[in-house]
Amino acid sequence: MSSRAELARLIADARRVVVFTGAGISTESGIPDFRSPGGVWSKMKPIYFQEFVASEERRREAWDRAFSGRAGWVGREPNAGHMGVARLIASGKASSVITQNVDNLHQASGVPTERVIELHGNASYATCLECGLRHELEDLKALYEATGDLPACRSCSGLVKTATISFGQAMPAEPMARAEAETLGCDLFLVLGSSLVVYPAAGFPIMAKRNGARLAIVNREATELDPYADLVLHDEIGPVMTEAAPGN
Repeated sequence: MSSRAELARLIADARRVVVFTGAGISTESGIPDFRSPGGVWSKMKPIYFQEFVASEERRREAWDRAFSGRAGWVGREPNAGHMGVARLIASGKASSVITQNVDNLHQASGVPTERVIELHGNASYATCLECGLRHELEDLKALYEATGDLPACRSCSGLVKTATISFGQAMPAEPMARAEAETLGCDLFLVLGSSLVVYPAAGFPIMAKRNGARLAIVNREATELDPYADLVLHDEIGPVMTEAAPGN
């Protein structure tokens, strides 16, 4: 039996799958990853949360990046990997997607927003750091280009930031709690395109395994958790999911 066929069998036999995705699923849509050579952080230094809050200059730099699309995190289309995950959700086989990505591509592929647990936020919109009100980037960009004024909340005038979790910013409590509950409720934990080096997110696969779930990892490079997995595929995610995920 091929590795892809074995993954299809694991999925078919599972009662409840949880999918965990990292940058590797989105590189096939042309979105750069963060840490590898040529990735986002090799081209521009991250702006820490404390810097954003304390410095108007750093806020302006952050907004220039966001409005120019220089980081390349948004504006792409879902690929075959995302569509395979969407089929798992639509079929009822998978209960949720826990993602480290901020590109909104799971939602764009048709996964209901309430089924996507975003550990690192979302780069496709912004929120007020004071009251939490959502702001659309198009509206903020138009005002910024017209006036040069940094975005401020239309409700409370608080600082507005893209809805990503920056370095130095606390992990969001509610998504982390949901991710833990989903992890403990699954019998197959499927990792797609994560190097599994960023904690606490990378702790979920081991949590699932210790709770009795099967663990499958699909990633182009080896990960530190490969020895703990029931199945490891060093392969392209789109073709794997096209073959392993049930059809429409």
